[in-house]
Amino acid sequence: MDNQNRHTPHTYNSNTREPRRRGMKPAHKSFLIWHVLVAGYFLFNAFTKGDQIVHDLNIIDLSHVFDNTTIYWVTEPTLKLNVTYNGTIPEKNYWYQKEEISAATHGGTHLDAPCHFARGQWCVSDIPLTHLVVPAVVVDISAEVDGNPDVHLSSNHLIEWEKIHGHIPDRSLLLIYTGWSRFWPHPLNYTGTEERDKSQLKFPSIQPEAASWLVANRKIVGIGLDSMSVDIPNSSFPGTHVTLMEKNIYALENVNNLQLMPPTGATVFVMPMKLKGASGAPCRIFAQLPGSMTSGGSGYITFGSSFALVLAVVVGLILAKI
Repeated sequence: MDNQNRHTPHTYNSNTREPRRRGMKPAHKSFLIWHVLVAGYFLFNAFTKGDQIVHDLNIIDLSHVFDNTTIYWVTEPTLKLNVTYNGTIPEKNYWYQKEEISAATHGGTHLDAPCHFARGQWCVSDIPLTHLVVPAVVVDISAEVDGNPDVHLSSNHLIEWEKIHGHIPDRSLLLIYTGWSRFWPHPLNYTGTEERDKSQLKFPSIQPEAASWLVANRKIVGIGLDSMSVDIPNSSFPGTHVTLMEKNIYALENVNNLQLMPPTGATVFVMPMKLKGASGAPCRIFAQLPGSMTSGGSGYITFGSSFALVLAVVVGLILAKI
């Protein structure tokens, strides 16, 4: 047979005698498409998450770090945090570090328990968790304060805030944003003095009449702010502390990052060291925001995940036609 008559033979179906196309079986196509979809979705997520995990959870840290610069009440001993060993253990070839600390209970970001100013009321270890994981509202008076240490929260601030945002919810934590945390940890700017003299203290705080309005009209579990005390410095009587704490309302002082908080919608986790019978304790505080409040981290990831899924579907459809 010469070359002109040569041709590639077809494979025929025994029933139809039509050429049989070579390709994947439907079951194999489905299997491949499914894996493309899954792989595309999770691969994209793996590349977009990483360090965004805090953004995914929409969490804000509301605490100052504790170190040897941490500000304490001027009459109290400050934090001493000393590393007593850090190095490789001789002949054992592993690293080891340890520290020792000593400090007063009222300093840095901390909780004032009701027993601080009210006999027979809760101490730190008595406060139930249902009062420590709570919805938060933030009243922003920073524009009025604007660096002026003599501006303090009043009941008028609260009434005006409620005209816009509604009533302060029952069993919530009320946080006051004064803008004062920007001066941390510089004692002169933050406290008004570099001396251990409480008569020189100056910072924004909360008027006792605002505390009276709150206990008469609302049912909060705690109050906090981003300055040194909930009481006006150099007052003759700690009226804000006493009024609140007689009702078992705790206080948070030296809170951080309140400028990142929405007026409503966040859940705050207050985590003091569980000191038995103590009137105060150092505290880690963080807030979980509603999803719409993120600054782009979660939104970007959600968009990226959706894009990856659509792309995987398109690739799957193309494969289905092969």
